[in-house]
Order: sequence, then structure tokens, then C-alpha cells
Amino acid sequence: MISETTLIISIVTAVFASTGFWAFITFLIQRKDKKESTEGKMLRGLGHDRICYLGACYIKQGFITKDDYENLHDYLYLPYKELGGNGTAEKIMKEVERLPLLKDKED
Repeated sequence: MISETTLIISIVTAVFASTGFWAFITFLIQRKDKKESTEGKMLRGLGHDRICYLGACYIKQGFITKDDYENLHDYLYLPYKELGGNGTAEKIMKEVERLPLLKDKED
């Protein structure tokens, strides 16, 4: 007679060996990858929008303060670049880098 332990081991082995089980695991992994990709695209898009908007404001103003530059460059542009962003935001940052840099708005 088959023992209960042998039966459990046989069932667990059959589940792990089944193609359906591994297809399900693959589906879960791909779904997670797609979600992360979508989130990354959204973050990159938001970063792009904010860099372009603020950059245009500073270019129109004709100068940028040290604090504003650090916020734009260090906390928006660099993470945006790490996410794979480029293009228009990069062009705007190059223009912003040519602006006069003031310690604060009263200089």
C-alpha cells in the first residue's frame, strides 16, 4: 500500500515537473517585468516633463540660482538619465548649463 508521505512526494514532484506550472511561473515573472517597465516609462516621462518645464522657465528668466540648478540637475536630470532618458530634456539641460549661475535670486 502507498504511504501518505509517498503520495504527497509524488504529487509535489508531478506539480514541479509539469509544463503548466513553469508556464505559470514564467507568466508571473513576465507580468512583473512589464509592470516595472511601465512604471519606469511613467517616471521617465514625468522627469522629462518637469525638466523641460523648469528648464524653459529658467531659460526665459535668463539665469538660474545655485539651488535651482542643483535641484534640476542632481535630483531630476541625473535620475532621468539613469532611466534611459535623452533627447529634448538633454538639449534643454545644455542650455540651462550655459545660463549665468547666481548664489540666490537677490545677487
